[in-house]
Amino acid sequence: MKDMGSHAANRWRVDAATADLSRADRRPARPVALDAQPQRVVVDAHRSALVVVDMQNDFCARGGYLDYRGIDITPDRAPIAPLVKLVPFLRAQGVPIVWLNWGVRRDLLNIHPSLLHAHTHDGEGAGLGETIPGGAPILLEGGWGAQIVDELVPEPGDVHVTKHRFSGFWDTPLDSILRNMGLSTLFFAGVNADQCVMTSLEDASFLGYDVLMLRDCVGTTSPDYCMQATEYNVKLLYGFMTDSASLMAGFTGK
Repeated sequence: MKDMGSHAANRWRVDAATADLSRADRRPARPVALDAQPQRVVVDAHRSALVVVDMQNDFCARGGYLDYRGIDITPDRAPIAPLVKLVPFLRAQGVPIVWLNWGVRRDLLNIHPSLLHAHTHDGEGAGLGETIPGGAPILLEGGWGAQIVDELVPEPGDVHVTKHRFSGFWDTPLDSILRNMGLSTLFFAGVNADQCVMTSLEDASFLGYDVLMLRDCVGTTSPDYCMQATEYNVKLLYGFMTDSASLMAGFTGK
């Protein structure tokens, strides 16, 4: 019989007489216990993924969009160090890495005025898709500003999803990809915690995924009260909060 399907978690076997729909390649559960808030959790490592949101030059590098706007990017760079350790660790554990990044069309035909306004309230200076003076176009798909920061290095087996809204689930293939891979638990990292990370996490929760925010792997350039509200709502309404050390300790049993 021939395998039919792009991922082992969702694959038929077929021949001329029979289509076997049993998905026999599903792996047994691999429980991993984690310290988290508001309570400890146990996840299935075989059905979990790390979703890294918007760790891109325009948010995290000198010469990018936020830097051009005069915003201190130090908080958005804070997740880099823990992710440098966590990403290869989870890869080695067989956990998929999903890079979820802004990338807009050059003609902006799927971008509405409200999104343009969000990136330049008064219409002055370069906005979404426009070129920073002496620099690169802002969050243009394929451009420097939309590239993942140099410190974080994707590998060929990683999954890349381009988004053009704050939530990565809106008008993207992200949900279809995750379901085809048989994934149900998502660890969220990236920036900005109260904006693109939070809206993506919320939508994941609404779609039935189990969600955990990795506190040391998220950052925001917003005021402190925005991060406080994000933490409060994640723990109260949407899921759980843990950190990279607890996650790695859960996998190693230490």
